[in-house]
Amino acid sequence: MDRHLLRRRTLAAALVAAPMIWRNARAQSAPPRLATPAQTEGPFYPVSMPADSDHDLLRNGSASYGRGQPAWVDGSVTDLAGKPVTGAMVEIWQCDEGGHYHHPGDGGRADPSFQGFGRVSVGADGRYRFRTIRPVPYSGRTPHIHVKVKLGSRELLTTQLYVAGDPNNERDFLWRRLPEPARAALTVPFRAGSDGLQANFAIVVAA
Repeated sequence: MDRHLLRRRTLAAALVAAPMIWRNARAQSAPPRLATPAQTEGPFYPVSMPADSDHDLLRNGSASYGRGQPAWVDGSVTDLAGKPVTGAMVEIWQCDEGGHYHHPGDGGRADPSFQGFGRVSVGADGRYRFRTIRPVPYSGRTPHIHVKVKLGSRELLTTQLYVAGDPNNERDFLWRRLPEPARAALTVPFRAGSDGLQANFAIVVAA
């Protein structure tokens, strides 16, 4: 074979292979992501699942909740490699604007029009979304939303989501215990949007 022709073919093959080699090397060198820190479940996880437990906590059956600051909380559920955890179930629960949970341990004082608990199953893209209120403080606690992630019968994560910049954070015994990287992972801004406040909470689990 002509040496010049052989050289051109070798060069062409190298040019084709180079991007693939670069992509593979980049993928292999990418460090694993840090898992979202776990926190205590707290005393107010539902004793039994409510009849209405969809994504919209501002509607409980036919009743609408009109107190508080409406907010959308959304994000994604991915594994340590950044792959969406398809089929994961995300649950959230929180107190109403008066600081009360739908739980026997809270004396049944929660507003019945506030759903208080919701769960959604994520799809192939790993995304989830809830409509709720900006969490409020109550005795001894800074504003927070409880979050749980399940995959089938496995519980992957239980944690709490905090509001960035809330003055009560520094006085909260659970928030103060968090090291700085964990605080950053669990504390997100609630920003004004066209349809209420918007908060994005990315969840990373060891699936």
